[in-house]
Amino acid sequence: MQITNKIHFRNLRGDIFGGVTAAVIALPMALAFGVASGAGAASGLWGAVLVGFFAALFGGTPTLISEPTGPMTVVMTAVIANLTATNPENGMAMAFTVVMMAGVFQIIFGFLRLGKYVTMMPYTVISGFMSGIGIILVILQLAPFLGQASPGGGVVGTLQSIPDLLANIQPPETMLAVVSVAIIWFMPARLKRLVPPQLVALIGGTILSLVLFPDIDIRRIGEIPMRFPQMQVPTFGADQLRLMFVDAAVLGMLGCIDALLTSLVADSLTRTDHNSNKELIGQGLGNLMSGLFGGIAGAGATMGTVVNIQAGGRTALSGLTRAFVLLIVILGAANLAATIPLAVLAGIALKVGIDIIDWDFLKRAHQISLKGALIMYGVIMLTVLVDLIAAVGIGVFVANILTIDRMSQLRSESVRAITDADDAIRLDSDEKRWLDEGNGRVLLFQLGGPMIFGVAKAISREHNAIGEYDAVVFDLNDVPHLGVTASLAIESAIKEATEKGRYVYIVGAAGQTRRRLSSLKVFDLVPTKHVHADRAEALKQAVLSIYPTDSETDLSTSSLEDASSKISS
Repeated sequence: MQITNKIHFRNLRGDIFGGVTAAVIALPMALAFGVASGAGAASGLWGAVLVGFFAALFGGTPTLISEPTGPMTVVMTAVIANLTATNPENGMAMAFTVVMMAGVFQIIFGFLRLGKYVTMMPYTVISGFMSGIGIILVILQLAPFLGQASPGGGVVGTLQSIPDLLANIQPPETMLAVVSVAIIWFMPARLKRLVPPQLVALIGGTILSLVLFPDIDIRRIGEIPMRFPQMQVPTFGADQLRLMFVDAAVLGMLGCIDALLTSLVADSLTRTDHNSNKELIGQGLGNLMSGLFGGIAGAGATMGTVVNIQAGGRTALSGLTRAFVLLIVILGAANLAATIPLAVLAGIALKVGIDIIDWDFLKRAHQISLKGALIMYGVIMLTVLVDLIAAVGIGVFVANILTIDRMSQLRSESVRAITDADDAIRLDSDEKRWLDEGNGRVLLFQLGGPMIFGVAKAISREHNAIGEYDAVVFDLNDVPHLGVTASLAIESAIKEATEKGRYVYIVGAAGQTRRRLSSLKVFDLVPTKHVHADRAEALKQAVLSIYPTDSETDLSTSSLEDASSKISS
């Protein structure tokens, strides 16, 4: 695996400055997400270091900053809660194993070159999914925001506990959380360019808690060990094995989507193209190492990536610099974080959840498409109240069904069957002449554009709508792709025509269309001389097959009518 193609020192100053700036932003976010996940602040910090380092070193997006993110933290929170509830003794170790497994899934996705397919989801589904995750993150922060421990039970449990949470609110901690949100929200833009508002909220909230509430027992982070983490031995529970695989698949897939969407943002800012498959491998290695050393899962972070690019970062050296800066902070100054109030971190995480919600699309989705808006709202409800996999799966299924239905309607309009020249099908003078001379006994069956499976019904409908005829010309000149279902419908129409003793001609079958029909042995049903490349020639032969004559040049409309009357008599 080559990594030197994107690491150079021609932009050393910009990469170092970008990395340091990204590290400053990453510190409060890593602490907040670590605590929010239930794994602890140290796990958030080590996740930021390890995922960021290995994703930068082996990934396919030079400027991407990878670390624990809001969406990944939401899933990580559920993973830890479920596994520690079912197996209190080994639940946390199993949760870190799930992170490792998620990394392995991502590496497999990368080697299978599935990167380009990961983000091929309708925007309505992506928007609903991300908004749902944002809502979950906000709900899960309500308890620490109000100065209390999480009641458990995830989103539903928290919603059910709101009356008790409000009854037992801790005013000092709630005030600190509100101040943190206010700092991030209302900090002037010119100051935000100088220092991240999250860092200001972290430091300001901590100082405020020490000055205003020195004698009040406020819940704080506590001591963070200033040493390298111990390696976590992969731990599996027989009863939880299936749950672990499902959680790992969800975590891995979400990480892929999160990272590659952020890679697209990086591409738009730097006017470059990322390597999606290589990026998945880098993300997988990062999560594998993070789980192996007790860190939470991470992915490409939009905020860190944008800041890195704006500060001058252009190569993976910026991501590596960021990881080293965080490592120095952990090993040299982690004890300074002990006094940080959990309420301040809850305020930071809650603001992240609010930002994840796709407010812009929520406000105008119904104006763009009512069906799209319903899909989005449905995905939000499923994400928040049911399950992440169900939300994405059902959302993609419904969106694709609606899309296929619409595409099938459009493609069905290009399936036409006529027995006389009209404006529905463009014909040259020779083609019109031969079709007219067929006197309604020759059917021209034309298909145009990609024939997806939804068009099969239109093929059968058009074929059955035509009454009696003696010859049919299947025109496939304008068919670049023939789906299996559509090809079976054509095969059925050809079989029906031949069984009734009608002459069948095939025109313009080439490339994939010809190969598909050959694989179905359709050409075995039609004489070789009935397969043509020219539509006029096929129509001519169809007419001659019905009205045989000794001299083609003597063939005219009047002679055809005479021949027709003789045949009738």
